[in-house]
Amino acid sequence: MTATGRPAPAGQARAVRLGPRSVAALGLVGAVGVVAFAWPFLAPPASALNAHAQDAPWLFAGLLVLLVAVVAATISESGLGAKAVAMLGVLAATGAALRPIGAGTAGIEPMFFLMVLSGRVLGPGFGFVLGSVTMFASALLTGGVGPWMPFQMLSMGWFTMGAGLLPGPDRLRGRGELALLALYGFLAAFAYGTAMNMAGWPFLGELASRISFDPDAAVPENLARFLAYCAATSLGWDLGRAVVTVVLTLTLGPPVLRALRRATRRAAFETAVTFEDPRPVKHPT
Repeated sequence: MTATGRPAPAGQARAVRLGPRSVAALGLVGAVGVVAFAWPFLAPPASALNAHAQDAPWLFAGLLVLLVAVVAATISESGLGAKAVAMLGVLAATGAALRPIGAGTAGIEPMFFLMVLSGRVLGPGFGFVLGSVTMFASALLTGGVGPWMPFQMLSMGWFTMGAGLLPGPDRLRGRGELALLALYGFLAAFAYGTAMNMAGWPFLGELASRISFDPDAAVPENLARFLAYCAATSLGWDLGRAVVTVVLTLTLGPPVLRALRRATRRAAFETAVTFEDPRPVKHPT
């Protein structure tokens, strides 16, 4: 029973239960992903990596495609059944269709709020796969395929997985949960934008000398250049994305959360599917 005398909600079913292999795979791709995004701040000016500053983003992009595929396959092997795959397809298609709605308009990206709510209800394992697959599908839909796509897939996978790691998935409901999801969506929208800035920043080369990455400069100077790059190129877009995510979470969050939880209960992901022989059993006389 809760403090208000109402029955406590039952434990929330998860579309995917992460096993040791899945957790290890997520840890590996997370570590490599941090290096892939932040290598301009991790490599000293005299390092061999900076000597290949023009090639490094392409190499990391190819590596991330491989790693995200490996993690998705590992999570799938750990229990992504037919019902979970069906829900994954529906949500990924919906998210991919939502993404072009505000394309080119100051951060109006409604897919982010759907990813937050889906990760919250369906858990971190499903969330990582959903975020990655949704971004891949939307890239194919909008023609946004390029070296930035693997970074988008990993960033959206982290974004959606983070919502599944928020506290109180079984007991926190109502306004408290909406406030938590809105706050997460606001902060994570900026984190996503910053991560994507880090991925695209080294591609500038000498196009914008005052804010582009300089492989011969020290870390503090490159950090100042990066902050200037963020302020000049994406601060307004990130703010718009964050505000839209908060507004949609607070207004559409309750019915969408109820629908997702109802679908999760009806799907009964953790119940084994059995098939019975329809033929009558003949007993010996």
